[in-house]
Amino acid sequence: MSGKVILLCAGGTGGHLFPAEALAAALKPRGYIIDLATDERGAAFTGAFPARQVHAIPSETVRSRSPIAMANTAWKLGSGAVSAWLMLGRVKPAVVVGFGGYPTVPPLLMASWRGIPTLIHEANAVMGRANRMLARRVRKVATGFPDVALLDPEARPKLVHTGNPVRSAVIAAATMPYPPLDGRLNLLVFGGSQGARVMSDIVPAAIGGLEAGLRARLSIVQQAREEDLSRVRQAYAELGVTADVAPFFTDLPARMAQAHFVVSRGGASTVAELAVIGRPSLLVPLPGALDQDQAANAKALAAAGGARVMMQSEFTSPALAGALASLLADAPGLSAMAAAARAAGAADAAERLAGQVAALAGD
Repeated sequence: MSGKVILLCAGGTGGHLFPAEALAAALKPRGYIIDLATDERGAAFTGAFPARQVHAIPSETVRSRSPIAMANTAWKLGSGAVSAWLMLGRVKPAVVVGFGGYPTVPPLLMASWRGIPTLIHEANAVMGRANRMLARRVRKVATGFPDVALLDPEARPKLVHTGNPVRSAVIAAATMPYPPLDGRLNLLVFGGSQGARVMSDIVPAAIGGLEAGLRARLSIVQQAREEDLSRVRQAYAELGVTADVAPFFTDLPARMAQAHFVVSRGGASTVAELAVIGRPSLLVPLPGALDQDQAANAKALAAAGGARVMMQSEFTSPALAGALASLLADAPGLSAMAAAARAAGAADAAERLAGQVAALAGD
C-alpha cells in the first residue's frame, strides 16, 4: 500500500468536481491518501467527496477586462498562490492533479515551482483557459477527448488520452441495458447542475406539438429551476402527460439509464455519462461560451453517431417537436444511437487516469 498523498485540485462546479471524485475513488484502493484543493464555492459541495481534507484556496475567475476587475483577480490569485505554497509545504503531496477552473492555477503553479510532479486533466474537447495557462508547466496533460482544440503545441508531447472519469453511480447505471421500445417512451430533460431555463421554456410546448398517440406514450423526467417548477408541471398536467419535474435529481445516472432519449446541455461530464451509459440524446450546447466547449463536446458525440446537436438559436418548440417526432418513431434508429453512444464511452477512464498518476508518483 502506498500511503502517499495525492492532491486533487478542481474548480467549484460539478463538471470539475465529478471527474476528480471519480479519480479519488480509483486511487484510494491503491493505498493513496486523497486531499482536495478547491475554492470556497466548491468546498461547500464536497461533503461526500472521498478526501482526507479539503483545502479552500482563494481564487477568482477573469470576469472582465476592466482595470479594477483585473486587479481584483490578480490579488485573489496572488493570495491563492501564497496559500497554496504554504499548504503544499504542510501536505507534501507526491503528485498534484488539476481538473480545470481558476482555483487549480495557484496550487498547480506552486507545485511545479516546488518540483512536485503535476498533471492536468482537460474534460472538454476545447482546452479551458485555466488549463491553457498550466499546460506548459505540468508534466502530463490527460484529455477526455482524443482531439483537443486550443492546446499549446509545446504541450502536445505530454498528451495522453484517458477519457473522462465518471462516478461509480454512472458505472453502476451502465450495467442496465437499453430499455425495450415497445410501450412507454421515457424522455429525460435536464440542463446541468444548475438547470437551464430554456428547457422549461421550450420542451413542454414541443411536447404539446406532438401528435396525440405519441404524446400518450411519453413519460417525462425533467429538471427545472425552482422558479419554473409550477408552470412546467401545469403545462404537462394540461397535456395529460406523465411527468416528474424537480429542481435536482440525486439519482440522475439511474434516470439516464431508464431513459429512451435524453435532451440536455453538452457539458463534458454529461457527454461522458451519456456515452458510458449508452443513451441517445439531443444536445443543446450552452450559448455564449468563450471557447464554445460544449458545442465541441456535443459535436464529438454526434460524430460518433450517439447524439444529435441543436444549437440554442435553432432550439424552438416547433423544431424540437419535429426532431422528437422523427427520432421517437424510429425504434431501430434509437437503438443504433444508443449503441453508438456506448461505443464512444470510456468506462475505464478513472483507472486509466489513476495509472498515469501512479506512474508520476513512482509506483
